[in-house]
Amino acid sequence: FKLTNRWKRSLIIDVDLRSHENNLAHRTREIDRERLIVRRGQPFSITLQFSDSLPPKHHLELVLHLDINAKLKEVAIKVQKERGAGDKWWFTQQGAQDEVLLTLHSPADAIIGHYRLAVLMMSPDGHIVEKADKARFHLLYNPWCKDDVVYLPDESLLQEYVMNEDGIIYMGSWDYIRSIPWNYGQFEDYVMDICFEVLDNSKDALKNSQMDIERRSDPVYVSRMITAMVNSNGDRGVLWGKWEEPYSDGVAPYRWTGSVPILQQWSKAGVRAVKYGQCWVFAAVACTVLRCLGVPTRLITNFNSAHDVDGNLSLDVLLNERLESYDSRARKDSSWNFHCWVESWMTRDDLPKGNDGWQVLDPTPQELSDGEFCCGPCPVTAIKEGILGVKYDAPFVFAEVNADIINWIVHQDGRREKLRVDQASVGRNISTKSVYGDTREDVTLHYKYPEGSREEREVYEKAGRRVTEPAYGNEAPGQLQLSIKQAKPVFGTDFDVIVEVENTGVTDAHAQLTMLAIAVTYNSLHRGECQRQTISVTVPAHKVHREVLRLHYDDYVRCVSEHHLIRVKALLEAPGENEPIMAVANIPLSMPELLVQVPGKAVVWEQLTAYISFTNPLPVPLKGGVFTVEGSGLLSSTEIRVKGDVAPGQKVSVKLSFSPMRTGVRKLLVDFDSDRLKDVKGVATVVVRKKYTPFITRLY
Repeated sequence: FKLTNRWKRSLIIDVDLRSHENNLAHRTREIDRERLIVRRGQPFSITLQFSDSLPPKHHLELVLHLDINAKLKEVAIKVQKERGAGDKWWFTQQGAQDEVLLTLHSPADAIIGHYRLAVLMMSPDGHIVEKADKARFHLLYNPWCKDDVVYLPDESLLQEYVMNEDGIIYMGSWDYIRSIPWNYGQFEDYVMDICFEVLDNSKDALKNSQMDIERRSDPVYVSRMITAMVNSNGDRGVLWGKWEEPYSDGVAPYRWTGSVPILQQWSKAGVRAVKYGQCWVFAAVACTVLRCLGVPTRLITNFNSAHDVDGNLSLDVLLNERLESYDSRARKDSSWNFHCWVESWMTRDDLPKGNDGWQVLDPTPQELSDGEFCCGPCPVTAIKEGILGVKYDAPFVFAEVNADIINWIVHQDGRREKLRVDQASVGRNISTKSVYGDTREDVTLHYKYPEGSREEREVYEKAGRRVTEPAYGNEAPGQLQLSIKQAKPVFGTDFDVIVEVENTGVTDAHAQLTMLAIAVTYNSLHRGECQRQTISVTVPAHKVHREVLRLHYDDYVRCVSEHHLIRVKALLEAPGENEPIMAVANIPLSMPELLVQVPGKAVVWEQLTAYISFTNPLPVPLKGGVFTVEGSGLLSSTEIRVKGDVAPGQKVSVKLSFSPMRTGVRKLLVDFDSDRLKDVKGVATVVVRKKYTPFITRLY
């Protein structure tokens, strides 16, 4: 009788998830040191504390419950006592008296998510004598596990594409590439919870939670859901896209310096879309979510990116006789100065061999894919080889890096006249941050064979491109050649653009030259005309004639977009030439320097001061100046407003004190914006050390 009563008391008095040890072994300690966060395909151990030894012939059983919509039946997984097939959870136990160590083994294709662990003490006849079900943990993908489909065997790549919270995004134009720093912040507080919240609010999850949960073992499915959910088109997605000012009812896309404030704002607002994003912001947020969940991911920039809607691998750009484009919002096809997406690394078991490795995922809402605004995953190898029948969205991605751009002049009588263009202008200098530092890595040859090579022609043929027609780049060149040259102008200054007409013929040439400078956005929306000249030129045989187009600050500041981009077009019409010749140059105006200094030694949880300074380079005062500062492991996004106007040539300095929260090499990112000058970026590297605790030795 006494023995029976003793058994009725609670025997399981504590479940120790050993979060510190497990999280360190699973490389998740940066996410959280208190909660248990583990990666699939890798064992982890927990300790059970008993008030007494287990009763004779009683045994333990473990059951896992996946958190899903409470209205539906739970997904329950019984953990086997011994090792079975590779696709099952199993556990071992060791210990004696009042303590038992349980080691759980998850399959390499386990469902990622939030688990509740139930420990059951079973009687000899199979009844539950006692149950402890308060233990909870998160399971992520495991790119360190060779049996996981996201396995990446190179440790240096894993450190960059999973563990690095600091990124660099490339922008500008193919021949003038600039970069901005970005804080991915995938290990900042509660970012992981928001990433799962993103998945929980997808259309598939809301429609059938149980089926959605069960499919979360597959990164192909999950990554596709993320590209749909990062934009808010048609669902509860994170970011609202907008490509034109004003942005007064939200945050302008160029003001963001990191993903964390965006994800936090979306979650705190009850999963309402955050205003506003453009392609690099969409891509950066997707990179944060994918890295956080354990999928190796990198951000890619494609320069001269084509948006080919009808899939014919050519973009028809229609111009009137004044070289003005028809309203670009009404056009379907378009060319973007640059476009950002991400690549994620995974095995494609759903596709034929040869499609593993980097996969294109594009969260910017452009075209519907299976009824949703998402794109990918699409194998980069399939794009290079022109195999466009594979899932997902291969024709669209192929066109982004390979389409022809054909300019047409539409005359008043409706007649169209084709201009001679360069076929190789789309998909140039495809870029990503290097694994080996803050430098650019060119990955163009991952996407396409060298321009003009035999392999390139074969790929075009395979992809259905019209290679039987004469290629514009292979036509016999005319007597006249046209080109545009410029220095790297700084926003706020006057600068010259030089248009060169070269006569390669043996007789003098007479022609009419039209030069036009317009302000555009990076995705080719026209904002207004800055300067225009039409003149008659005579070019002697074997000579080069140069015309200078002077652009004054007062001319371009009236219409320049927030991307500070000027597009110069030159049209040459001459008797004897088969067709008019057009040259186009995109000229990004560079931003002035923003200086960020963090002197002194940085120690975790000890105060540090950053000094930020900036000189107004414009001939006009700046109003409403604001600095935005953030950095993973350093401080959350903080605004510092500038008091009063900043006069021309005036230097403004601010300082900010903060206490670093995590050790390691960190980046402090700063953005400056005002009424007339926007998107000025600065960055400082901060090495945060552990606190030094001296040992005190007592002599007795």
